[in-house]
Amino acid sequence: MSSSWHVVPQWKDVFTSLAKAVDCDGELINESLMSRLVLAETNGTRFYIKTYASRGRWLRRFVGRSRIRAEWENVQAFERLGVPTARLVGFGEQVTDQGYRGVMITEEVRDTRDLAALVSEGHPAMDDRKWRLAVIRRLSGAVRRLHEAGFVHNDLKWRNILVELGEDPAVYLIDCPQGLLLRGPLLRRGLAKDLACLDKIGRTALSRADRLRFYLLTRGMATLNESAKREIRRVLSFFSGRR
Repeated sequence: MSSSWHVVPQWKDVFTSLAKAVDCDGELINESLMSRLVLAETNGTRFYIKTYASRGRWLRRFVGRSRIRAEWENVQAFERLGVPTARLVGFGEQVTDQGYRGVMITEEVRDTRDLAALVSEGHPAMDDRKWRLAVIRRLSGAVRRLHEAGFVHNDLKWRNILVELGEDPAVYLIDCPQGLLLRGPLLRRGLAKDLACLDKIGRTALSRADRLRFYLLTRGMATLNESAKREIRRVLSFFSGRR
């Protein structure tokens, strides 16, 4: 049997053990054979508690870091790189004769919505140029910090981006179990994939000028050069022929 459990000091008396976190009552957000996500509230603060009953799919079941470990370590990587994300409250894994359990607890990022939901419902914020440009600046800054560190998110979709709706909106990146550090050709491919994931909705929700502005800010450039044009072509064709 092996077990690890870590909680920030503020909430040690609430989430006293991994088992206590697993059994915490709350609103069921989603559930599958492998994982379960619950929204719980304690002393006026709400938490997302994600529980895994498996290390992951395919090779992750046997080797390397588990899916939930990858997720909490990537949250820690975001924090080191200065990328806003949900606050990590508790995390750990347990292996017994009965099987595997992994848990991660994050504090709810209050007063935010995910970008995909705003587009889906036709929220008026998307038509507010000042707000939209502020989000582009904040998001491009976060992506630039990740990419300059050689970190690829690998699931950088609009649903994984939380934004505030005020005049000076903060932007948060969440849900990153597939992120990792890469080098060489794999890094170039990963960077293109991140931008292509963003552009799936971006090409219909944003103008070409906004998309170009985002790209230039992400790469820290004032104008396009030949290398940037090649990367843009890779981004635009990345998902060609795929459903």
